Amino acid sequence: MTQEFSLQHIIREPKIKSDNAPVLIMLHGYGSDENDLFSFASELPEELFIISVKAPYKMQPYGNAWYAIHWDNNDGKFSDDLQAIKSRETIKDFIGEVIKNYPVDPENINLLGFSQGSILSYAVALSYPEIINNVVALSGYVNQGILKDGFENNDFSNLDFYCSHGSVDQVIPVDWARKTKPFLDNLNIKNAYSEFPVGHGVAPQNFFELKEWLKNRI
Repeated sequence: MTQEFSLQHIIREPKIKSDNAPVLIMLHGYGSDENDLFSFASELPEELFIISVKAPYKMQPYGNAWYAIHWDNNDGKFSDDLQAIKSRETIKDFIGEVIKNYPVDPENINLLGFSQGSILSYAVALSYPEIINNVVALSGYVNQGILKDGFENNDFSNLDFYCSHGSVDQVIPVDWARKTKPFLDNLNIKNAYSEFPVGHGVAPQNFFELKEWLKNRI
């Protein structure tokens, strides 16, 4: 890893070499690492330059997180929004580093996030829509507490979201995810929302749908 990057990552270059390939940046979930979503890479469109990123906060005994989740006796579990905002900014900076160091198209930056990575994908895209094109947000929700102040005044005309959730998700309640479409609709942001009869994971039909959605937009 060179000194140029603020986040560790692994890459899959496009099958056909290009000086300005569309890029897909993958953001994994809580307690996982960069190898998790990268297992999808071989199934995704060949023209994509794929970058799977490791979250910055180490967990014990293994895995990483974009921000801490705390448990207490009064409120149950809650997110460390200050850490999440710091990660939001780190991801934004990392996108700039990717554009500078890899042969990618700066006008074709796409995110794919799962769970915590999905929550961060929403935060980055809604806070900085000028640098993102398409977002695949799997098993997450919009945490308004980690969006940049004044985000609602942004120009979202280039943004498009594919959002999906498991209808029996035991980690992030489906009711939280169901608020996403009305929220995005209210901001006049292009979006699609799907549910699948699974828990906190990605069903095969979910994967085929997101792959087709992405293929039509890159």
